[in-house]
Amino acid sequence: MAVYVYELAYTSESLAAQVKNPQDRLEVAAKPVVEAIGGRILAGGYTFGEYDVVVVYEAPDDVSAAALAVAVGAGGAVKAARTTKLLDGQQWVEALQKAQGVASVYRPAR
Repeated sequence: MAVYVYELAYTSESLAAQVKNPQDRLEVAAKPVVEAIGGRILAGGYTFGEYDVVVVYEAPDDVSAAALAVAVGAGGAVKAARTTKLLDGQQWVEALQKAQGVASVYRPAR
């Protein structure tokens, strides 16, 4: 399965609701959503700064990860989100090897 990092920032209304009713949103919201697309959470945590939550999860494919992002975005509790697909070590090596062929034809503007 592919691995994704999902970062999200709550709206002020969502944060206010969470202050009134504190819950671990990784358990009550993220876990069921990730499981609904056939995935599983590998890691997660709450941050401070640009984003409020980071979830690292496995999903069957990019379409499933996109469905998760669309569903969460449509819910209205998130003001910003970002999904990043992670490559494992073997995939990274393959990308580097393919880059050798691309580098020989790429001509940067100078």
